[in-house]
Amino acid sequence: MLKTPYYLIDKASLKRNMEKIAYVRERSGAKALLALKCFATWSVFDLMQEYMDGTTSSSLFEVKLGREKFAGETHAYSVAYSDEEIDEVIANCDKIIFNSIGQLQRFSEQSESVIRGLRVNPQVSTSEFIIADPARPFSRLGEWDPAKIETVIDKISGFMFHNNCENDSFERFDEMLCQIEERFGHLIAQVDWVSLGGGIHFTGEGYPVDQFCDRLRSFSEQYGVQVYLEPGEAAITKSTSLEVTVLDTLYNGKHLAVVDSSIEAHMLDLLIYRETAKMEPCEGPHTYMICGKSCLAGDIFGEFQFDNELSVGDRLSFKDAAGYTMVKKNWFNGVQMPSIAIRELDGSIRLVRAFGYDDFVGNLS
Repeated sequence: MLKTPYYLIDKASLKRNMEKIAYVRERSGAKALLALKCFATWSVFDLMQEYMDGTTSSSLFEVKLGREKFAGETHAYSVAYSDEEIDEVIANCDKIIFNSIGQLQRFSEQSESVIRGLRVNPQVSTSEFIIADPARPFSRLGEWDPAKIETVIDKISGFMFHNNCENDSFERFDEMLCQIEERFGHLIAQVDWVSLGGGIHFTGEGYPVDQFCDRLRSFSEQYGVQVYLEPGEAAITKSTSLEVTVLDTLYNGKHLAVVDSSIEAHMLDLLIYRETAKMEPCEGPHTYMICGKSCLAGDIFGEFQFDNELSVGDRLSFKDAAGYTMVKKNWFNGVQMPSIAIRELDGSIRLVRAFGYDDFVGNLS
């Protein structure tokens, strides 16, 4: 048995998501790019690249990772490129998407050798969190004025819209796409490709996939564009767990259990959005608040029900520990970094990376 803590990626679960993505690609004609900002654990790219068309990025390092580790197209995007990195970005991508007209013009000459696009902000989104809302007031994410965009349309061949966030409603997706068409349709008709970004939960249970595919195909045919999707969470949802062990139990008005992990260090995204970690549903009679071992007072995974009282040495498993989780893990408090393991399709478990003191020291200076 592997020593905890560790992230466990289940390839069979991952493959189910991949098969849904492959179905959407075939029926809709859209291409699918893995959003590396959400998930960049390249040890499973061998499986994922069989079902997807490439990667999309948010930084130079992600561009290089996509180029080196994932077959297919490599799309580059960044909120802002620096003079020191732009040439290396261009050398490692097939398409470069600029966040602003200013950046497009600044690097116009250097980027002539690659396909160029521009991020457009339609000023509507599905985000429930202001911190993650790309259409928040005074957003820096993309250009929003059709008149300004039209002045540089000769310098680009495509657009990127990213305004779906944790959106599991096809109706809301369709509504926002209609708004995009109303405001920007005359510009979309002048380009060759459009990325609709990520945040569309089309691999979730009960999502009307066929309606979604038909809407994508009609959009593509109406404007004569190649549609791209950028699934992140949709690609890896329910594929990965964080395996931990109980180190101590105590009672302070509630029953508490301390585990050998930390929500601050190992599931930071949940802490940022004030969300509770997930376990398999249980309605047992024993309630415990599961706590991390860092010194942060609010290092709490949540309260859960158990069939039996917890004891030191018990193993616990947090679900959905891949998207925006593994990429944000950190060395806060010097808490042991979770290893990375893969459950292969034959059921065997393979340890692919363990972290130690040298990694902690090397992360500092």
